[in-house]
Order: sequence, then C-alpha cells, then structure tokens
Amino acid sequence: MLPPGLLDTLPVGAVVPDLLAALERTGTAVLQAPPGTGKTTLVPLALAASVPGRVLVAEPRRVAARAAAARMAALLGEEVGGTVGYAVRGERRAGPGTRVEVVTTGLLLRRLLSAEDLPGVSAVLLDEVHERQVELDLAMAFCLQARRLLREDLRLVAASATLAADRLAALLGDGPGAPAPVVSATAPVHPLHVRWCPPPRPVRPPEGLRVDPALLEHVAALVRGAVAELDGDVLVFLPGAGEIAAVQRRLGLPGVDVAVLTGGLGAREQDAALRPGPRRRVVLATAVAESSLTVPGVRVVVDSGLARVPRVDHARGLAGLDTVRVSRAGAEQRAGRAAREAPGTVLRAWSSADHALLVPEPAPGIATGDLAPFALLAACWGEVADLPLLDRPPAGPLAAARRVLHDLGLLDAAGAVTPAGRAAAAVGAHPRLARALLDGAPLVGAARAAEVVALVGEDVRGRDDDLVATWRAARAGRVPGAEQWRRETRRLRASLPAGDPPSAASPPGELPDDLAAGLVTALAFPERVALRRGAGWASTGGTRFEAGPGSALTGATWLAVAVADRAPGRASARVRAAAPLDEELARAVVAPVVADEVAWRDGDVVARRVERLGELELSARPLPDPPPAQVAAAVAEGLRREGLGVLRLDGAARSLRQRVACCRAALGEPWPDWSDEALSADPGRWLGPGLARVRSRADLRRLDVAGALRRALPWEAAARLDELAPEALAVPSGRRVALDYADPAAPVLSLKLQEAFGWRTGPRVAGGRVAVVVHLLSPAGRPLAVTADLESFWRNGYPGVRAENRGRYPKHPWPEDPLAAVPTARTSAALRRDAPRR
Repeated sequence: MLPPGLLDTLPVGAVVPDLLAALERTGTAVLQAPPGTGKTTLVPLALAASVPGRVLVAEPRRVAARAAAARMAALLGEEVGGTVGYAVRGERRAGPGTRVEVVTTGLLLRRLLSAEDLPGVSAVLLDEVHERQVELDLAMAFCLQARRLLREDLRLVAASATLAADRLAALLGDGPGAPAPVVSATAPVHPLHVRWCPPPRPVRPPEGLRVDPALLEHVAALVRGAVAELDGDVLVFLPGAGEIAAVQRRLGLPGVDVAVLTGGLGAREQDAALRPGPRRRVVLATAVAESSLTVPGVRVVVDSGLARVPRVDHARGLAGLDTVRVSRAGAEQRAGRAAREAPGTVLRAWSSADHALLVPEPAPGIATGDLAPFALLAACWGEVADLPLLDRPPAGPLAAARRVLHDLGLLDAAGAVTPAGRAAAAVGAHPRLARALLDGAPLVGAARAAEVVALVGEDVRGRDDDLVATWRAARAGRVPGAEQWRRETRRLRASLPAGDPPSAASPPGELPDDLAAGLVTALAFPERVALRRGAGWASTGGTRFEAGPGSALTGATWLAVAVADRAPGRASARVRAAAPLDEELARAVVAPVVADEVAWRDGDVVARRVERLGELELSARPLPDPPPAQVAAAVAEGLRREGLGVLRLDGAARSLRQRVACCRAALGEPWPDWSDEALSADPGRWLGPGLARVRSRADLRRLDVAGALRRALPWEAAARLDELAPEALAVPSGRRVALDYADPAAPVLSLKLQEAFGWRTGPRVAGGRVAVVVHLLSPAGRPLAVTADLESFWRNGYPGVRAENRGRYPKHPWPEDPLAAVPTARTSAALRRDAPRR
C-alpha cells in the first residue's frame, strides 16, 4: 500500500508509527498537524496498510474530497477509482478494490443512517474538524456512538490543524480521566513570510453580504503588486463569488491566467483551478481553498481577511450568510497554502494590531447555523441529548428547527421522525428541499421538481432575482455552476422513491414552468408564500419582502421566495431568488384558516371574521355580535397595553386606591394591590362584566371606576376601610378635615395651627400603625410647620412660630400655652364676643 520512503516525504510521516500504535491501544486518536504536513494524504494510506477493511476519509467539501483522492492516487501511481476513490453528492469513483475512499461529511452521515455499523469499514478519519461545521460535528458524534455501541473494532481519527486538542481528546476518550491519545506533527519545513498590508484609508466593516468596494480595490492592488514583485502563482481569499467577480474586474493582468475556485462551480471547473497552467496564475477562491487542498504552484497568498458564515434569523425563518472577519485560526490556515511546496509569502489586508483583535477560532456552526438538517438527522439516529458533541445545540434555535420540521410533516408532535422524515433524510438535501422534491414530483413531474430543487440547493444565481429566468439559463448552460446543477438534478431524480421513477413525465394538465417553480419553492418554504401589499409583499410567515430596483418580479401578485436576506435595521427582507405563484397554488400549499377575531386596535374593539394563510390576511368582514367573553378579553388586552390612562380616574377612585394602598402597606393581606401595574395586568378581575359592554375608548371613559373598585374590595376589607383609613378626621376645633393619602406610608392632615390647640398626641390610622403627618397652616393657609409629633412641636417648635407670626396675624390667638388654649378657626375678637354667651 505504501511505496517505500513515502512516509519520509512529509512531516506527518515521522508520527505515523505513533498514531498507529495509539489506535492499536485505544481505537481512537487525535491527530494535530499544521497545514502542509500530509495528514490528509499520507495518514489514510498508512491506515489502509494497517487494517483489513476500507478506510473512509471525511472531508467537509466536495472539491477537497476529489483533490485528496487524486493526490493519494498519484502518490500510488494509480488512477482515481482503484485503490483510492471518492464519493461526493451525485458522483462516485470507487470500486470493489478501493481501500481508501474519500467522502463528504454529508455522504458519511447518510451511510451511517443506512448502516449504523459501517460494514466493511475498519477506520474513519474525520479531517479538518477545526472547521466545526454542523455536519462534521454530527458525523463525529455518530461515529463515536457506533464505535461505543456496535463496533469496538472501528478505529476513529479526528484530524485538526488548529482546534484545541484537549477538548477533542476528552470527547473521543473512554470517559473522564481517560482522553484519547493526541499525536502531533511538526510544522512544514518551508518558511512563511507574513506581510501586514492594511488599506491606506479606513474601510467600512462588512454588513450582511455587503463588502466595502474600497477593500476590494485594495485587495486587487495587493494582487497586482504580488504579481509584479514576487514569484509563483497567487492564491487570493475572498468571502464570496460576488467579491471574486468584483476583484477579477479590477485586476487587468496581461499575460496572467485568472482562475476561480468556489463551492458553487462544477467539478470540471474546480479541478481546472487546481491544475497548474502554462502561464502564471492568479486563483481567486472562497473558503473552499482554506484546507485539505494544495493548489500547485502557489507561493503567495493574498488574504482579504473576510469570511462568510451561516446565520439564521429565527424570528423570520430566514437562513443565509453573513460576512465576518476571519478568525486567527482561519488566517493561519489560509497563510499555510503559500508554503506547502516551497517558501512562501502571505499578504494580509489588515494590520498586526487588528490581527490581535481577531477571535481565536470560528464560532461552531452548531451555534450559528440552520439546525433543521441537524435536528432531522439526529431524530433519525436517536436522541440529541445522548449524542457526544463538542458543543450542545442552543435550545432556542433547536426548538425553532424542530418546529419547522413538524410544520413540514417530517417530525411528529412528540419530536419523533415520521416516515416522510426518513424519506427526506435519505434524499441528501436540506429537509425543506427534500420535502419539496418528494411532494412536488407528483405535482409538476420528477424532472422539473428535481431541477428546481437543485437550483435552490446548489444556490445557482442568475443575473437577477427571477428564479425562473435563472432556471432557463441553467438549462442552457449560461450560468456558473450549470454542470454541477445538472449532476445534482440527476442525483435528486434518482433519489425519488420507486413509485415515482426518475423518468416520470409531468402530470396531465401540467403547470407552466413559472408556476411549477413557484409551487416547488412554496413546498420548501411555505412561510415565504407572499402576496403583494403596497410596494412589497406580505408573507404567510409574517416577514415582509421587497425586490431590488428593476426586478422582473415587481409585477407579480403572488410570490414563492426561495432566497432572501434582511440587512440589520431593516424591516423588510430583500428577495434574492423567487418565482411567481397564484392564489390557487398558495391555498394548496398553505391551508387557509377562517377565524373570528376580536381585538383592541387604536382605541376600539374590532370584531372581524378573517380568512388567513398563516400570518397573511386574505379577507375580513365585520362580526356584528361578537361573544361577550371575547370582547372583555380584547378590552382587557387593550388596558394591559395602554395602561390605566384610558380610564376616567376621578377623585373618588384615586382616593379609594390611596386609602387601600395605605392599609395594604401597613397590614398586608387581605388588602389588595391596586397599583397601576397590578390593575393593568388583570383588568377583568376588578372591572368585571362592564368590560363586555365596551366597544371604544369613549366607553372605557364612562366606566364607574370607583364603583368597580369598591365591588372588587374583599368584604372583610370593605367592612373596616372607613375605620382603618377614614376619608376625614375630627380635629380639636370640631371640624372634620379630609386626609390626603397620596403617600400611603405618610397620610397628610392639613389644618390651621389654632385648630390643633390642646392636641397633645398626633393622629394615627391603620389601627395605630401609621402616623399621620400634620401640616400646620397660618390663618392665611400658608404652611408653618410639618410634624408627626405634635407634643414635641408644641414644646420645641411652637415658641419660634409664635414669635414670628403673632405680629403678622394679630387678630388670631397665639397663646403661650397652646395645650391649654381653646382650639378654634376663628379670630380672637370673635372668640371674645362669644365668650359671654358661653
């Protein structure tokens, strides 16, 4: 299997014996090896020489799987498909004599689901686990469980360039305190020179899919400079196909071939980018070139410093990509491409200071991506809680993914996989697209269903957002990735159940292509069925969509949206790919529901009979006699939203609430909480049947709030309210003076100072627990003193008040001994006139 001396050609060869010995002892191992050390090519061949069965190598990307197989076959002097083969989605080159088969992680997952014990396989090598893709994490979990429960002889290697090995070793080990062995290879021998090349002027940070054109211009300038100053081919890392096209337009390099390498290209185009040409080359690539690939002839890497990562807007059901700064680990992976064959140079479009601020590693896909595929495969396998994962899926996104699967009929109410779910999992596409294929083939024909699903699944983009126009262009081979689209179409047609053979024609009375595309898209994304409303479209899922300027979709009344994204801060999502639909098909995909709705809107009770598709309102008519209970509930909700300000809170209501609050603060239960928050939270509890008669804000204003509160007061509290919190108190002058309970902890009694003569101890309420604060006023009603301790005031404060005011108010009594004086509200003269009568 291994030609003599082959292990001596790359650094990983020195540790292969240690790796094989570790696997012999424990069955699992972690291989930590930097880029360019040979872990992807030499280790599988060495494993195949040490085990009787087949070795599976799992790669996260199709282009990497094909390239790794081609490289290993070349080392053996063979063609691919002999000793070394590969299998990717829609393509397989392997035979009975294949000992090493390189597969994508998605394909490995499907093989595990169809045969959990992987018959005929002796070892699995999971490559590039540091990328933390959801499929790769899940494949590792499945392999671990298969080994622990079914195949103790199955050998498992997790290979990583940058991931912290201790976490990985603990996961692969036999339990706490027994981690898997870690075998580390040294870095490649070729030196790497790092140049820091930040833009000359600040550029805007990326936002969504938008990248500042100034950064792309700077990257193009770096490429031109690298071609002029440095030797060798140039590999350029950019976040996506759009940025690649923009930089390509800016290059203008005569005598230099420019190649493109992205995941959306067909196998022939991808393989062409990996072959050296007769002239010097510049290869513009996305993250597919970060790992597991050697691009021959590359001596220079130009790194834009940006990456695309999956993001999901769970509130709107929009899954897409976001542009972020590359992690430090990702930057190291990219830089390593320059020094795989000889000394190299990396030009980084940022500063060393910015580099220190980069996150150490990319966020795991399980924390940021769409978890619907994960949830379906996990349900087919067993329980998510039992899976040995490096990171657990977040509870909220996982629940959202399960809801999507349930709505698609792939999981039942208990979260168990349905027969339709198992069929969808076997298709090897996103669950949404698998469901659209299986349900759409009988409706539009197997060929057209497969073509539309492949178009969306391969993310084939045309010149605009018209999915039907892109479909026609793909059929004619006029879009990038048309070859891969045709291959995926054939695979999808072959995956259909036997009852719907791949050759099945469209059914009688077939739909035109535009509506067929819309129907299949709607089956995949029923919450994105949208109806024209104003300048955009309102959807069944509640998201509002808008098209770009000059869109061919502008005249469509109904849409089925396949791809959309929403920029931060925008209320509407931008349509990126959609097909027209009609109302009949929309109703067939999303069952209409007719319901009576009674709600509080803009100060009124609105009662309607409404027909909806999901969140999309189709029609509404008034409901003349709504049920009283629903009316009361609607008004209660209005009060909860708008607060008590919509009621007429007169003086009697305010006074009653304040008196009850005083008793509650001093005595507790059964005195109720009548704060604004408590009353607004449950208005039906105290307003009672009166709510059912309300239809508008004016009706609310007419409600007798004080009466409702009195009726709601517990009888034991109502019986003692006047005793414990009287509205007024008798004062020494004989008058009854109202109490002010605005501060429940300190009620206020305001009276003229002369009326309090002889009052030694100040009044108290709430059974003596609350002291009343007495405001003593001048004969003119101006405040002279505030006290809750009258005895102290007469002794210490009154002499000063008397001295200051007796000249100001000479007609009123200011006795030296106020405790012995007659309390009065009258003048001294009036008191003298009345004295003989007494």
